[in-house]
Amino acid sequence: MSTQQGWRLFHGDGRRREVAMPPAPPWRRFGDQPEDRSGERSDAVRRPTQPYLIAPHHADVVNAALHLRRPLLVTGAPGTGKSSLAQAVAQELGLGKVLHWPINSRSTVQDALYRYDAIGRLRETTLSRDRDEAEPSIGTFVRLGPLGTALVPGYEPRVLLVDELDKGDVDLPNDLLTVFEEGEFEIPELARLPEEQAEVAVLTERPGEQATVERGRLRCREFPVVVITSNGERDFPPAFLRRCVRLELPTPDEERLRAIVTAHLGPAALVEVDDLLDAFLRRRATRELATDQLLNAVFLRAGGADLSADGLLDAVLHQLGGAV
Repeated sequence: MSTQQGWRLFHGDGRRREVAMPPAPPWRRFGDQPEDRSGERSDAVRRPTQPYLIAPHHADVVNAALHLRRPLLVTGAPGTGKSSLAQAVAQELGLGKVLHWPINSRSTVQDALYRYDAIGRLRETTLSRDRDEAEPSIGTFVRLGPLGTALVPGYEPRVLLVDELDKGDVDLPNDLLTVFEEGEFEIPELARLPEEQAEVAVLTERPGEQATVERGRLRCREFPVVVITSNGERDFPPAFLRRCVRLELPTPDEERLRAIVTAHLGPAALVEVDDLLDAFLRRRATRELATDQLLNAVFLRAGGADLSADGLLDAVLHQLGGAV
């Protein structure tokens, strides 16, 4: 679509039209990808592989965390690629799908480790007795959360993204210390079972996957690759910081922005993009903007959008964190 007319799918005039949806931006495509040739990794990353640009000295910090088996605490302004770093590590090292734990004010370590459906178990047990059937296993009603699934024993580490930890309760970082230091946790509901039920298969965060819990405890074999992001809204306790490897991602300069646009949209996207880049840099000097907002503007320009039209550029390059 190279014309304004072709770009406009919606006209707002109430007339019914037959339109073909154009290709989505590379970073907004969600379809499954072909299986790998071996067919052995059922949990392979499903979203299309996106390029991730990082300076060598920042990549060295990531490597330090991998070697030390320590959580990587990543800080930086919105749009600097904090959350995408976990995906980049998982893709490059072939570690499968990233386990995602988005943090909010109600997040607890308990919920991230596991959930036990006591009411569901009581209901199903009663029904089974009424039908004179065997009672369902308690493991059917225990599902590991993202943190618990990350600690499932395996010969390769799993990747866990703890997203925006600074949005959680002030005690949450300290609550994580024991789990991160010990690499294990207990499920009391399973620890109280008799000896003949010492091993229980429970559900995990990944569909169709089960994990075996022995005597109510689950301990990792390889410490997971833990990427923790923070927008710098709050300081963390010294004891927590001491156990993390810290990485500060800088705001991309003009040269790196051009490299990012090229990596995501190809060299042709840089043609006639100087005005958009100038507008982005000028606005970013006085307000909070993210790199993906520039990518959105460049993608729309390439699709035929007239970004000089009133309001369109403002809609794409709007200030983050301001009034809606």
